[in-house]
Parts: sequence; C-alpha cells; structure tokens
Amino acid sequence: MKVGDEVFVGYPSAVQYGTKGAAGSTKGEKAINQLLWGDWARIDEIEGNWVNIRSRNRNGWLRKENLQPNRILEVNFVDVGQGDGCHIQTAADKAIVIDAGESDNMYRFLHWRFGKFRRRFRFESFTITHPDKDHYLGFAPLLEHEKVHVDTIYHNSIVEQISAGKSTLGKQEKVNGTNYLTGLVLSTAELKAITASSARRGRRLYPNMLKTAVESGRVKNIVGLLAGTNWETPRYVPGYGPEDNRGMTLKLLGPVPRAMPQGKPGLRTFGNSGVTKNGHSLVLLLEIGTVKMLLGGDLNVPSQEYLLEHYTGLDARPKTPAELELLVTEARKHFEVDIVKACHHGSADVSSAFLEATNPLATVVSSGDNEPHSHPRPDTLGMIGKYSRWDRPLIFSTELARSGNESIKHPNQVRRELRAQIDKETAILHDPNATADAKRKAGARLDAHLSVIERSVANYGMINLRTDGERVIIAQRLERERSRSHRWDIYMFESDERSRLRYVH
Repeated sequence: MKVGDEVFVGYPSAVQYGTKGAAGSTKGEKAINQLLWGDWARIDEIEGNWVNIRSRNRNGWLRKENLQPNRILEVNFVDVGQGDGCHIQTAADKAIVIDAGESDNMYRFLHWRFGKFRRRFRFESFTITHPDKDHYLGFAPLLEHEKVHVDTIYHNSIVEQISAGKSTLGKQEKVNGTNYLTGLVLSTAELKAITASSARRGRRLYPNMLKTAVESGRVKNIVGLLAGTNWETPRYVPGYGPEDNRGMTLKLLGPVPRAMPQGKPGLRTFGNSGVTKNGHSLVLLLEIGTVKMLLGGDLNVPSQEYLLEHYTGLDARPKTPAELELLVTEARKHFEVDIVKACHHGSADVSSAFLEATNPLATVVSSGDNEPHSHPRPDTLGMIGKYSRWDRPLIFSTELARSGNESIKHPNQVRRELRAQIDKETAILHDPNATADAKRKAGARLDAHLSVIERSVANYGMINLRTDGERVIIAQRLERERSRSHRWDIYMFESDERSRLRYVH
C-alpha cells in the first residue's frame, strides 16, 4: 500500500475523519463521512497506520485495516420512479445496466457516477428486460449522449412494431391450438429491417429508440436473448458463463422458447400483447461465490406458471398439499436465491408457488410515487414475507427509502422546481446570438441545477448492494443522518458453515 494506489473501503463500512487519531487509536477526530464497503479511494498520504484517502470527492483519514486492494461486485437498484433500473459494476470494473426506468433518473445517476461523461465512457452492456417504457425509455438519453458507447444491447427478442396499420409484437403462428410469437428479433441485421422502415416503426417509442441505437455508431451490437429449450443445458449472457471465468455468472432462465415446426424459435402468447411481453421478460440469475440473485423483470402469473412447469415438468397448479410441496421442492433447484428483485414492482399478479420457490432472504421492490397501480400491493408484500426464509424477512423499497422527509425531495419534484431556470439556461445555450462567454456561464449554471437532481437520485431512494460472493451488505441512505459517521442504514449477510447466506446484523 503506497501513495497513489487505488484501493477500496473494507467490510462493512468505514468512517472517514478530518483529523487522524493517535497511533494506537481506531478513531480519528471530526468525522466527515461514512463510506460503504467497496467504495473507491485513492491514497494521498500515509502516516503509520493512518491513511489519507480521496473518496466520494472528499479527503480524509482512516486506518489501513479499513481498506482492501480488491474491487467487489456492486449492484445499485436506482430510484427511477415507477419502473425498474439496475446498475451493476462488476469486480472487473465493467458497467452493466439492466433496465433504466422511464424518466431520466438512471441517466442522472450514471452521469453523476461516471464524471458527467466528460470523456468517452463505454458500458459493457445495456439490457432491456422487455419493451414496456417504464423499463426501456430511460435508455434514450444515454443512447443520445455522444460520449456514451455500448458494447452490446440485449433485449428479450420481442420488438413492438406496426403491421397493417396496427401495433403488433411481430408475426404469430398457431401450433396445436396455441399461439406463438415467431417473428423474434435475435440479431442486429433482423432489427435493422424494422428500424430502417418508417412504416414498421410508426410512432412507436421502442423501435424508434432502437433506431437511434442502430444509427449512433456508438453501439457495437444489439442481440435478442432466449433461454434454452432444455434446462439441463442452460444458456448464459455472452461472456458470463462458467467457462468465461469472470468471477460471476448471468444465467438466462427466461424467456423460454419452443422449437417451432420450421426449426425457428417461438414464444407462447399469454393473452394480450401487454401480458405476453411482460411475461417473456428476460429472467437473469446472477451468481457470485455462494450468493444468488434473481432479476425477473415484469413476470406475471401465466409466465411464472409456465416457467414452473418448464423447469419441473409438474403441474404449476397443484391440487393437493403434497403436489405443492413437490412442485416447490423441484422449482427451488432452479429459482431459490438469496436476493430477489420483486417482479413487476410488487404487483398482485404473482404466483404464490413461484414466490415460495424463490425463498429469498431479502427482496428489493422498485416502485414509484404518483402512479395508478398502488405498487407494491399490500397482499404481495404479505406473500413476500410469508414465503421468504428466516423469521425476519427483509423487504427493501426504492420508494420507501426516499419518502417521508420533505427536505429530501424526489428528483421529479426538484426538476419541476428548477424547470424555469433550466429552460432559461438551455435557451441561452441554443441562442445563436449569445456570446461564447454567456454560453459558458449558462452551461455552468445549468450543470449546477442538474447536479442537484443527480445528488437526489444518487443519495436517496437507491438500494445499494455490495458482495464478494461470501458476504453481502444492503444499504440505504438515512433520510436524516444521525451524524457524519452514521449516514447509512446497513444490513449484513454472511455465509455459514454450509455456505448458505444468513442475515447477521
């Protein structure tokens, strides 16, 4: 450990002090911040066992034993309002975004996190679990930013489009009385056939956003993903299979296709287009060490039952307690995890057998204020508690983590209050008659306004998860800090002697 090294804060958190303590003391003086496990830091000075670091835009002192050399996995469930948005920073420092909500909250968080995109920044992947705008539309400002590059955009192979003047999910075929979507979009070339046609795009937001991605020159590839038709030979997100030795895997559990008579894949319809596209959300199982996490998009009862039947070979609607026990036992071989991102924002459209099969320690619900669905539903919260393991199951909510204190405003409220100032500065920036100096000053003022929104997104409402594969912390920012040394509400999990994660504090 030497000056200039990049290091990371140790488990589970550490207090940063303005003045270092005595040689044998574990505490310094004038606490200035509480840092989370895995926070990046740069060493600026070393005096004995005390180290002065730069972290979260502040300099301060902490002890050497509060630092570690290795990065850990970071999963941030961003408060995107009504919708889903998850940012993953891998232990190899690769940035992944799974869904981005509907507004620009995800953009604001990432803009804050990655240096305001002053330099070109490359994301390893964007994943759109399904084409509902509260999951995909937040990618639009990212795809439009000239400094944002993406290796691959993944989606669930369903692209909304216009056919014969009507909105459709693509071509359908009937096999043995069951309808299947067969016009699946798996490659960039297949996608271009849609995005290049104004008639097929129409005014649909989704294909027009993908057109921006295709034509930007900053997205290398756009790929539709499907799980395997045989669960015994699973599929993984490219680059995140066991053979890739990346330290973590991302297994595809859905959508599960059927091989059609012509050999092409098809996805069973579940009723109307909304139920179908939700039900065929990309379902990802993240595994690192002994820790498992399930990200299930907007799965609903028909799709959850379909998955249960596919992975167990059993009837998803058991008629006796013995049949239910067998179904859950078999399903847990595939779906039991430690942490679950609640499907469909805590909607009541959920299978109790599926929830029982996941059997999590902790559940994260992503939902928003001012929405017409009353998410999360009270009965769903009750079911989550009932079917979680341990006698004190943990339920985290991006909405609840940020609500309650009027001084901590939702980003949309801040945005409304600053709308006039933002519009004024934007008008100056676009005024051809404005001087360069006026535009420079307007840009600085605009950055200051937008930074207020970004701090609100980054600090309040986000559920922070950090893990090295053996231990986990889940943290949320306190609405009113107890002190400079206690700004976070932190929950700790550790693997027991059976390599099974358990809640410890």
